[in-house]
Amino acid sequence: MSELRRVPVNGVELNVALAGSGPAVLLLHGFPHTWELWTDVMADLSGRYRVIAPDLRGFGASSRAVHGYDADTLAGDAAALLTALGVSSAAVVGIDAGTAPAFLLALRRPGLVRRLVVMESLLGRLPGAEDFLADGPPWWFGLHAVPGLAETVLEGHEAAYVDWFLDAGTLGEGVRPALRDAFVRAYTGRQALSCAFSYYRALPESAAQIERAVATARLTVPTMALGARPVGAALERQLRPVTDDLTGHVIEDCGHIIPLHRPHALLTLLRPFLAGDDADTFGPDAARRRA
Repeated sequence: MSELRRVPVNGVELNVALAGSGPAVLLLHGFPHTWELWTDVMADLSGRYRVIAPDLRGFGASSRAVHGYDADTLAGDAAALLTALGVSSAAVVGIDAGTAPAFLLALRRPGLVRRLVVMESLLGRLPGAEDFLADGPPWWFGLHAVPGLAETVLEGHEAAYVDWFLDAGTLGEGVRPALRDAFVRAYTGRQALSCAFSYYRALPESAAQIERAVATARLTVPTMALGARPVGAALERQLRPVTDDLTGHVIEDCGHIIPLHRPHALLTLLRPFLAGDDADTFGPDAARRRA
């Protein structure tokens, strides 16, 4: 059972679900989700790890921030959250909107991030995603990017809109009713919609931040890139030139919402990857990697 706690960071309060004990694992969700995206993953990992799953700023029950939806600020929120919880080292897992901040956090703070798992997203304009973007970005990126438009069109129709993403992200199978209802509640109302769409409106700024970051640093922590439908191996291809230690997998017959659509397949990959922490800590190459 998860404990919910409100944690002040960077001028906002994050709603955070906590479960288990042991080495820390930080889980960063995407759109249109909340920390509850990780329900099945937390239930499994909490037997061995201290699992930390926040609602990102502006999402779910976290503060409705006016600003700060760029990847750099979201990465700062994640770092401040770990500090507030007394965590000095964590494995970080991000999907969709959580991928870019997870990446920047690991790139800039390799002493804080033991291992990185990113899935079903692109990292700005980094090379490698040309095939995926050949027909342009997904249609909703444009709708969400126009200030005020999507809120005006969608207010009063939030449930139908969230349902579309939940169905598409599970290849038509949908998610459990309790989770579906939680996501709909989290994205109902003009303010909730505006905060969610602010993430998309910050994407150009986030892309520039990523480009500047990889121009001066490499990702040195062990990293796993996971894809499904529709992103596939595009994220792995983006990461390959800038990452020292990269593993990539594409989960077959799986939609975008990997943690809810195919949690067992995800956990089959996550468990051994996270278990490598012990080898990283005590193995012969550990000192060299920390230097």
